Formats: sequence, C-alpha cells, structure tokens
Amino acid sequence: MNNEDTIFGFIKEQESNYTRPVPVGKKEWSMKDHIERSTVYRDSDIVGTKTKFTFIKNITRPILNLQYRTEDIDVKDVQIYVDDKEKYHLSFLVKKYHDDVFVQENDLDTFFDKLNQSRVDYGGGLSKKLSTSREVVPLQSIAFCDQTDMLSGPIGIKHYYSPDQLLAMESKGWGNEANGATISIKDLIKLSREEKKSNNTEGQKASTPGRYIEIYEVHGNLPKKYADREDTSSEYETRLFIVALYSKENNNGQTGVVLYTAPETENPFKLAQRGVGTFGRALDFGGAEELFDDQLSTNYAEILKLQMLQSASKTILGAIGPNSAAIANKNNTNNLENNEILDLGDGDLKQIDTFPRNFQLFNNYSAEKDDHAKNMGAAQDPIQGAAPSSGTPFASLQAQIQQGMGLHDYRRGIFAKHLEEIYKDDYIPQIIKAITKGRTFLSELSLEELQYVTDCIVRNKTNERIKEMVLAGETPTQESIDLYKELIKEDFKKKGNKHFIEILAGEFRGAKLGVKVSIAGKSKNLGKATDALVNIFRFAFSNPQGFMATMQIPGMSGAFNGIVEYAGLSPINFSDISKAQEVMAQSQPAPQASLPAPEQPAYA
Repeated sequence: MNNEDTIFGFIKEQESNYTRPVPVGKKEWSMKDHIERSTVYRDSDIVGTKTKFTFIKNITRPILNLQYRTEDIDVKDVQIYVDDKEKYHLSFLVKKYHDDVFVQENDLDTFFDKLNQSRVDYGGGLSKKLSTSREVVPLQSIAFCDQTDMLSGPIGIKHYYSPDQLLAMESKGWGNEANGATISIKDLIKLSREEKKSNNTEGQKASTPGRYIEIYEVHGNLPKKYADREDTSSEYETRLFIVALYSKENNNGQTGVVLYTAPETENPFKLAQRGVGTFGRALDFGGAEELFDDQLSTNYAEILKLQMLQSASKTILGAIGPNSAAIANKNNTNNLENNEILDLGDGDLKQIDTFPRNFQLFNNYSAEKDDHAKNMGAAQDPIQGAAPSSGTPFASLQAQIQQGMGLHDYRRGIFAKHLEEIYKDDYIPQIIKAITKGRTFLSELSLEELQYVTDCIVRNKTNERIKEMVLAGETPTQESIDLYKELIKEDFKKKGNKHFIEILAGEFRGAKLGVKVSIAGKSKNLGKATDALVNIFRFAFSNPQGFMATMQIPGMSGAFNGIVEYAGLSPINFSDISKAQEVMAQSQPAPQASLPAPEQPAYA
C-alpha cells in the first residue's frame, strides 16, 4: 500500500503544507508564521537570532495586557435562569449550583481567561469539547489545519507526552486493539526510546525532547481506508485518530502506529474570533499582529540608540602636531596609571567630540511609534490609568475613557455571544443532567440572596402556620402573624450567610434553561453607576413629594428605570422606592397654622 494512502502519510503531507502561506487577496498569509511572530513579539523576542546587543523595548505586551483586562468575561457575568414561567422560581437554585459547583468543578475561570488571551493575542481562540467540559487548544500545538477556515477541514494537534502521562491515557482506551490500536502504550514507550537511540532514516524518526513522545491527534472527515486497510469504497467518514510516527519492525511499509481511532458524530471544536473575522484567513486580525510594524520599528530605533550610546561612552583622543603619528602609535590611555605624565614631544592631545546630537530624533521616533501602537490597540493613556495632564476636567477624562472603551466593549460583546453558544451547546445540557439527579451543596449567600431566601422561607412557613391555626379552629390575627414572621426571620439570621442548598431529584425534570452573558457588569461601571445613583438619591431625598409627583408623569418611571439599567443595576432593586417616599412624606412634621398678626394701633 502506498504510504500516502495511510493516515501517517496524510499527516506528513498536511504538516508540510501548513508551513506554506495561502493567498489572501493579492497578498499571502501563513497561519504558522502569524502565530510564531505574535508569540515572540509578545514575549520580548524577535523572529531572527537574538544577541546581547539586540535591545528590545516591548510596546506590545502592555497593550495586550490591557486588552486581557478590558475584554475579559467573568463567570459572575453568566446569568443562568429557568426559561419557563411555571418554574422560573427555580432560577435561584440553578444559578447557585452554577456559581458554587459547576464553575469550580470545570475550572471555568481558567478556561475563560485562556480563551480570551488566545483570541486577543492571535485573533482567535480554539476550544475542544471533552467528556464533561472544554479545554483551550494552544494554537502553537496545531500541526496542520485549513488556513482559510479552521473548522472546515481536518485539524491535527501535536502533543508531547511523558511516559507517565501517556500511561494515564490507558483509562481512555488508548493502546487497546478493540479501539483500533496497532500498538500498546508500553510498547510505544519502548519503541520511542529505541528510535531515539538509533539513527533511523529521516522521515521515520520522530525527534522528541528528552523522554517525551510525540503524539498526533487528528479530527476530520477522512477516507475510510485510513481506519480499514481492506476498504476500497473511496468513501469518507468523520473520525478521530491518535497516532505516533514511529516505525515498528515488520511494519509492512507503515511509518507510524495507531493508539486509538473512533468515529465522531459532531465537531468538538469551537473558534472564538476577536472580531467578526477576516475573509480568507482562519484567524482574525490579532492584537499582537496590529502592532507588528510599530514593534519592529521601535526595536530598530532602540538598537541604533544603543549603538550611539556605546559610541558616546568612549573617550577618544586625537594627536596633533609634527609628531602626531608617533604619539598615536606609541601611547594608549587604557593602560595609564593615575597622575602618570606623558612625554608628547613636539605634539599635543585633545578629546574628540562624540556627543550623539541626533539622539533626540530617535527618542521622538520611538515615542511616535509608541503613540501609534496605543491608538491601534485602543490603549490610550486614560484607559491605562496614566495620570492626566494638570487641569484636565474630570468630565472630559470620563468621556475619554468611555470613548476609548468602546472598541473593547464591542469585542467583549462578540466574546460574550461565543460563550453563550458554548453554554447552550455544552454546559446547559450537563447542568440539567446533574441537577435532575438531585444535589446538595454548601453555598455562601450575598445580602440580596439572603434577603430573597429569608422572604421565601417566611412566606412559606407563615402560610403553613395559618393553615394549621385554621384547621385547629383558631382565628389568626394580623398581630400574631407579624410576630410569627419576625421570629422566623430572627431565627434564620442567626444561621449566618452560609447554608446547605438541596436540589431535589426530579425537581428540574422538563425545565428549560436559558443563559445570558452580561457585558455590563456592575463592577465594570462602578463609577458611572455611582454618579447616576447619587444624582437620583440627591433629588429624591431633597424633594420627596416632587420625586413622587414626577414618577406619576407618563413615561417618567420608564425613563428612571432606563437610567438605573444603563448604570448597570437592576430596576427591580428600586421597585419599592415609592413606598420609601411615602414613609418619608408621612414622617415630615405637619405644617403649623400661622398665627394671626397682632392688631396694630391706629395712629391719627
């Protein structure tokens, strides 16, 4: 069988093709080169050889760090709710299960951060579905893919496993003949050591660092004959292969071994683009890529400045007079002792001026490139927290920050939509499956959640108490009911804010869950929320009657709710403000009637 008709030949061919660029319009673009260049510039390195004289001023990393922060999605921004009016009251339970259990078990904080960093650095973040969660695929580990559309063709990922890590994969069925394996894991480890010691023909030897073994993970629609040598149908199937490019003795021309193979019913990969995508490229315009030219120019300017400083640091003397040539040949100030006297004969010495007069031009050039990079990355000084110029109005500074955050908020919204898709396709089915079986877990309640739970418990226990009294022939009075409520509240508050929450088995059976990823979290707009609420409270407390009258005007209450919502808060939290105003109005002292003015004596 021709080696190109095997999965091993396919991997070698595609890995070679991946190193070549693809046409994008009238230009060419290489995904491999794009990832490598983005990585080295981010990590204070250069594409070529770096020496001790290669000075690098990294202007890329600070801007990327800013984008990590401003475009980050926190797990607390994920709002899980029951999308069913009959069971909406269960939203509290599923939200607490998500925040206190599911997030921790699947380490979603780390997943969000890694995916966000990848999409910022390279223009895209790739994640892969596992049995119970998802993991971020480092783009540097991609051995090959379709450089025009990553998810449209086969994807190969190269792993480096230690022997212990590889042996742990036996629990997943690797090395089992029933799963298509042509070698056991122990035999593969032995084979890799033998090939490393020997000098096999190039193409049959997998070069690995230390004792690590190269493993290729391949997903895609591939010929059936890759899994079945006897197949001659020329048909394709979507399949997963775990292979290694090591050759066994009597391998019948095979240049590799299979550890695992199985059909795949769905694509496990999802790609989070930084923006809306760039036509003809698998990855969008990356955060490091938009700074390539500025970083390259800055490095070049810094190298020239270093050379100028090296020249300026030298003390160069010039000999003058009839014996200048002899003086220059015989004397060197490097070996002179302190206070040593030189016999210059018929000549003289003077210091040569080496002052770098063009140094400021390079400083200005570096500053210009730095400013241009900040504009490209939407990382102007106010957003970075730099102190404003003296006399800058606070309102003007706020406006600059708000305008500068616009691009980051836009990209953050795109990232939020991607996370919603992951939740709907992967996480919500897992959550439903888990909570339908029932679950008990310890949760720490916030002040608002504690109040909500307290109200629910008081309401339920009070209703039960009233039923018991009525069935016993007693007549409940409002005074006794209020007293009972206070007793329940006080008893519940003594237990603190940590409580065990129990989800009963079958309680969520048939319930439909929804998800929304908020990009207007309260913590992201604290200054704006504080400013809006201070103005609202100032008016409400200074003129309670006027505020209440204003809320009665058609449309004004909706405008008020809009202000509160725009500030990043929930209008529900202010639903009882009218009651508070009534209490304040009632507490105002009644106006006293003015006494009549005493009669004035009449004067003639």
